[in-house]
Amino acid sequence: MRHNPRKRFGQNFLFDQYIISQIITEFYPQKDDRIIEIGPGLGALTRPLLQVIDHLDVVEIDRDIVDRLNNEFSHEKLTVHAADALKFDFSIFGSQLRIIGNLPYNISTPLLFYLSQFSDHILDMHFMLQKEVVERMVGVPGTSDYGRLSVMLQYRFDMEYVFDVPAESFRPQPKVESAIVRMTPRPASSLVVVDETLFSQVVLAAFSKRRKTLRNALQQYLIAEDFCTLDIDSGLRAENLPVEKFVAIANFLT
Repeated sequence: MRHNPRKRFGQNFLFDQYIISQIITEFYPQKDDRIIEIGPGLGALTRPLLQVIDHLDVVEIDRDIVDRLNNEFSHEKLTVHAADALKFDFSIFGSQLRIIGNLPYNISTPLLFYLSQFSDHILDMHFMLQKEVVERMVGVPGTSDYGRLSVMLQYRFDMEYVFDVPAESFRPQPKVESAIVRMTPRPASSLVVVDETLFSQVVLAAFSKRRKTLRNALQQYLIAEDFCTLDIDSGLRAENLPVEKFVAIANFLT
């Protein structure tokens, strides 16, 4: 059966068997794992996963692919959830979830933020994303890659850049390189932000104009004396401030 990739779903299908094998090795599925695959596509990861585990749940928005998967695999082995991952309630699967997927590049950032809401249900996540996005996810203070995405995700997850995936590993071939990232939720005891909405607002304001100093970017939140109390140089830019300092600002304001 042929399937024409749909641009509106950001479909680029992985076919490189060497890369597939590398991903499965890094993911290291175990027989009893509760695994959720987002965007299974034509089954490049689905098939090797089902060779190891007893049952797999997948979330897929493309109805043609949903039908294809239901025809190929038994319901005892595979449950296909025909849904938009951006609206799907991942908490229904319980806890200790392992999530994997080749995420559509056009929704990768909002999907990562959305999945963060379920971090207390998750054991780990392994995703293939645009290389540039992964570089931003693991970015460190003082670099151009470090930004809002870095801070918001690193507050909740430990990040690991796993390996690169060349564009020629896909059909159709995308115009960008890809990479694999491993995300492991941090212990609940380390998540000390009192008001997470405020935390998000502060981070957004700080990075909204990267060239501005914190004094200017956060003038609606902090005055000069506040920076002294927090032991933060107001002449720095947001990209120089570590995650824990953003946490300190949010909690100070709370």
